[in-house]
Amino acid sequence: MVDITTDIESGDRGEYALTTVDNPFNPFTQWDEWYAYDARHGYHTPSFLARIAFTSDDLSEVDQAAAIQSAIDEIVRENILGIYRKVSRISFETLK
Repeated sequence: MVDITTDIESGDRGEYALTTVDNPFNPFTQWDEWYAYDARHGYHTPSFLARIAFTSDDLSEVDQAAAIQSAIDEIVRENILGIYRKVSRISFETLK
């Protein structure tokens, strides 16, 4: 999945995902429902993330993950629409 990665820079091996503030589904454990909700609301978050991330087949797996992490961080930092948030597998579970 293009929207889940690890935080390479901090050394945290937890998984992170980009989601929207209103999506009630867990992108880690309810991918199909999460994706359907995201598409139904016109967000298309995985496609947006893919457009922002600088990835290449020539990059190693670690470099790919770092590029995706960087893109997630950029989207959340800029967050022009105010709808995006970065969640970890652990934090999503504790938000319930």
